[in-house]
Amino acid sequence: MSGRFSPSTSSITSLTSPSSSSSSRSVTQTVNGSHQFTIKGYSLAKGIGVGKHIASENFTVGGYQWAIYFYPDGKNPEDQSIYVSVFIALASEGTDVRALFELTLVDQSGRGKDKVHSHFERALESGPYTLKYRGSMWGYKRFYRRAQLEVSDFLKDDCLKINCTVGVVVSATDCSKLPSILVPDSDIGAHFGMLLENDEYSDTVFNVAGKRFTAHKLVLSARSPKFEAEFLGGSEELGHEIVVTDMEPEVFKAMLHFMYRDTLVTDEELLSSSLSWISSLSDSVAAKLLAVADKYDITRLRRLCESFLSKHISVTSVADILSLADLYHATDLKCTCLKFAAENLVAVMHTEGFEYLKEHCPLLQSELLKTVAGLEEEAGSGGGMSQGIWAQFSDVGDTHNPSVGRQTSLWVQLNNAAEENAR
Repeated sequence: MSGRFSPSTSSITSLTSPSSSSSSRSVTQTVNGSHQFTIKGYSLAKGIGVGKHIASENFTVGGYQWAIYFYPDGKNPEDQSIYVSVFIALASEGTDVRALFELTLVDQSGRGKDKVHSHFERALESGPYTLKYRGSMWGYKRFYRRAQLEVSDFLKDDCLKINCTVGVVVSATDCSKLPSILVPDSDIGAHFGMLLENDEYSDTVFNVAGKRFTAHKLVLSARSPKFEAEFLGGSEELGHEIVVTDMEPEVFKAMLHFMYRDTLVTDEELLSSSLSWISSLSDSVAAKLLAVADKYDITRLRRLCESFLSKHISVTSVADILSLADLYHATDLKCTCLKFAAENLVAVMHTEGFEYLKEHCPLLQSELLKTVAGLEEEAGSGGGMSQGIWAQFSDVGDTHNPSVGRQTSLWVQLNNAAEENAR
C-alpha cells in the first residue's frame, strides 16, 4: 500500500533584537607647560668649556621632568665656541616620549623682538619629536652667535632670559558618559550637633561654674586622646558628674560645639569675653579655646584657633597673640607673629603688650631678634641691620631728634636681652 506523506505547515517567527550602537573618539593633544630660565653672570659663565652646560631647575610637564641646558661655550667642539647652544632635556625616566618644544631668547629691551624656535602652530613632516630615554635632548647647537649675543638686547646687566614651552603629546579615548550623580556635602556635623542639643543617650555631665553640660563619653574620647585616657582609663574619680574648675561656661560650650560639629562658634562668640569688655585678645573665647585645644590635645581645634587669631594680628595685638602662641604651642601662629613684629619692630616695641613680653617672656625677645636677623639675610644684607629695619630706628643725620634716641635705646634693650638669654 502506498501513501503520500504530507508535511504539516508551521509558522516560524523570527525574533530580531533591537540594534545597539555606540561611539567613541580618540583625541590626541598636547599637555603644555612653560618655564623661564634666568642666567645671571653670563660673562662669568663663559670659559666653562665646550660641551659643559648650566642647567635650570627641573620642571614638570605632562607627568615628566624637564630641564633647560645652556652651553656658554657651545656643545659642539667643531664650532670652536662661536655659538652658544641651548637644549631641552628629559630629566626623568621615560620611553619614547613625544613632545613639541619652543625655545625663546627674550628681548630685554621691551620691544618684543624675541628669538623664537618653535614646533607649535606649524606643520611637522615627521610629527612631534621623540625622546627615547632619560637624558635625551632637543635643541640647537648653533642657537646664537656668541659675539652677536653679547652686543644684543638679549643680554642686559650680564643676564639672559630663556623661556621654554614643552607640549607632551597624549592620546585618550572619549566615550559617551552617563550623567554624574551629585553627592551632597557631609552633614555628619549637623547630625552630631543635634545629638548634643537633644541630650540623646548622653552618659556624662560636666558642671562648669554651676552650669551643667551633658555629653557623650565616646564622642569626646574619639575627638581627644586626653578625654579618651580619662574616660577609658578606668579612673574611679570620674563619676557621672564632672566638675570643671579651670574653664568658663562659654569656653566649654564652644569646645563642645567643635567636638560635635567640627566647626568653631561664630566670630562674635569667639571675640566675646566673660568680662564686660576685652582688654586684649588674651581675654577672648578664641584665646581660651586655644588653651583648651592645647590641654586636651585637639590638633584641628588648635589650627582653627591659630587661623582665627592670625586674622586679628596688628601692631597693638601682636605681642599678646605671640605670648599666647608660645604658651600654647601654636607653632605656625607664633612664626606669623614673630615675622609681623620684626617687620613693624619700633611700633610694636612701644605697645603695652611688648612691655608684658619684656617682663614675662624674655626668651621671646631673643627669638624676635633672630627673626629680624633672618629677614635681613633674606633681603641679602649680608649681616648687620638692614636699611629697612634700621630706618625704623633713626633717620640718617637726625642726631638731635629725641625720639631717635628712645628708639635706638629700645633696640639696645632688645639686643641686650637677647645676649643675656644666650648666656
